[in-house]
Amino acid sequence: MSKHDQGGHDSGSHDGSADTAGATTPDHPDTPDHADSPYPRLEDCDLSLKLSKDEEARRLGKAQRRLLHLRLINGGQLNNGVLGPPVCIVFEGWDAAGKGGAIKRLVEPLDPRHVHVAPFAAPTPDELRHHFLWRFWPPLPGWGGMTIFDRSWYGRVLVERVENFATEVQWRRAYQEITDFEHSLAEEGMVVIKLWMHMSDAEQLRRFERRRDDPLKAWKLTAEDWRNRQKRAQYDDAVSDMLRLTHGPMAPWDVVSSESKRNGRVEVIETVIRHMEAGMERWGVPVPRSDDEEKTELALSFDDAEFQSDPASVGSNGASSPANGAESASGDAGGASGPADGTPGAAEHLSA
Repeated sequence: MSKHDQGGHDSGSHDGSADTAGATTPDHPDTPDHADSPYPRLEDCDLSLKLSKDEEARRLGKAQRRLLHLRLINGGQLNNGVLGPPVCIVFEGWDAAGKGGAIKRLVEPLDPRHVHVAPFAAPTPDELRHHFLWRFWPPLPGWGGMTIFDRSWYGRVLVERVENFATEVQWRRAYQEITDFEHSLAEEGMVVIKLWMHMSDAEQLRRFERRRDDPLKAWKLTAEDWRNRQKRAQYDDAVSDMLRLTHGPMAPWDVVSSESKRNGRVEVIETVIRHMEAGMERWGVPVPRSDDEEKTELALSFDDAEFQSDPASVGSNGASSPANGAESASGDAGGASGPADGTPGAAEHLSA
């Protein structure tokens, strides 16, 4: 967690920063209505989880095929043009916890036109003129779309809280603002998936030192990153409050064990698949049986041998044509319709 990655509002913000009346002690943030429900705790995350290189490759390959299958269905390419619910994946975590590597594996099997990765750093001067949630609206996915947020609105209750970029009134108020924001998105159909990449302080130090000594990775590390390591205890408190106060049935948190990068990468994609399946079922989008993903005709049409787990089912020309006369995965499904409530059809871009 660093100011370099997140940014924040200064004391001159037009977001109520002058209002300090009624502030309570930092040890007891204001509590949203749902905060008493069970929530994931950092101390419950098993950091001993590890995977061998072969096990990682096997589980990643299987999960990536499954994700591709779900993505094509959700985007209307394998569901007669009917779009599934929008999928929003939020990545947060410690600096050097492996967010970039996990995102890379997550999008690897997907057509780049069918997923949007939205990285966020410090807000611009113009963004600082608006409510802190304002800049996060444009990348949100529509029906059939999928967006990955690399850092997010949680900067308000993490780095902006710890580094005093937001006033105490602002970051206390943000817990309810965020839960209301996410709840409204989920009520409209969005599958909100929130991932905290967790690792120990000792492992973070080891990765920092490796980055420092690697000419191709040293750019990732700043003096500010080193300084912020000294505030680990404050960030621990902020993360714990975030998990407790913004975890809910419509937008739950998952704490990913990233002490081992291999385990973190696999856990991320398997968690995303689990939430996608639940969201699709909730909105009546057919979810294929888990043993069907390797038989997806469009998945098997890829030239990459990684996706051709059943070569015998591929046509003599090395690829099978899309089922039911559907267009190719990268094309439009003309005349397609969305769900019965009038949501857009698959003719719109899948990542819209």
